[in-house]
Amino acid sequence: MAKITAQLVKELRDLTGVGMMDAKKALVEVEGDIEKAIDHLREKGLAKAAKKADRIAAEGLSAMAIDGNHAAIVEINSETDFVSKNEKFVKLVDDIAQALVKAQPADLDAALAVEIDGKSIADLITDATNTIGEKISFRRFDLLTKEDGDSFGAYSHNNGQISVITLIKGLADEDVARDVSMHVAAMKPRYTSPDEVPADVVEHEKKIQTEIALNEGKPANIVEKMIDGRMHKFLGEISLTEQPFVKDNDVTVGKYVGDKGGTIETFIRYTVGEGMEKRQDNFAEEVAQQMKQ
Repeated sequence: MAKITAQLVKELRDLTGVGMMDAKKALVEVEGDIEKAIDHLREKGLAKAAKKADRIAAEGLSAMAIDGNHAAIVEINSETDFVSKNEKFVKLVDDIAQALVKAQPADLDAALAVEIDGKSIADLITDATNTIGEKISFRRFDLLTKEDGDSFGAYSHNNGQISVITLIKGLADEDVARDVSMHVAAMKPRYTSPDEVPADVVEHEKKIQTEIALNEGKPANIVEKMIDGRMHKFLGEISLTEQPFVKDNDVTVGKYVGDKGGTIETFIRYTVGEGMEKRQDNFAEEVAQQMKQ
């Protein structure tokens, strides 16, 4: 009997888009011959998902799950927003979030191997692709862990198009944490505090502000003071703790939480499809393709 290696299983999955267990079973059936395994999967109707592998899946949903001191946030993509409203798809995304918050996988490969009712998430994604008829993909996930006495705030906007989880230290008040998550959803901070802003980001902005000040014809002796003020404003705009709180512009978000007795540890914000190529439909081409069928 041929040895079925993890690399061989991965190669077959890459070629066909099928789940891990289906790929392994096919290779066992044909004694490790990858070409025969592809034929076997096609004959079984399992490899049809591979035909969808080159499609763009930039729509979809994000979801969150909280279990005690653990929280998970996930993004699952589909090709169209119509599918993202499908009840089966919505349940799949929620089920994956619930499974990951309990399993606490270390990375995406480990997450794909997590089982839900006896089936791996990888296989469930493939099943969904076949059943729904669109490419479904598991894009990303993040996990957070808190201590007793801390709080998570979860907020979902626009039916899962934006999801935010915030971790507040030293304050067991989910309402406050959720208020902060609502603020994050609306104001899109890039970092938790100015201390977290990378040095290269600061230097890049400082260079731009220097050029702006010099081009304005300001004397060199006051340019530095101008830059200090503008950099302070820049860091305040991109840092959560320094932003004016959306519910009360007279205080920063950091002060709002601090007055309640807590501190903002971190946040995670997902916008579905951010940074991904969006599908562009060509109506004329679509009609022409249908006429050929």
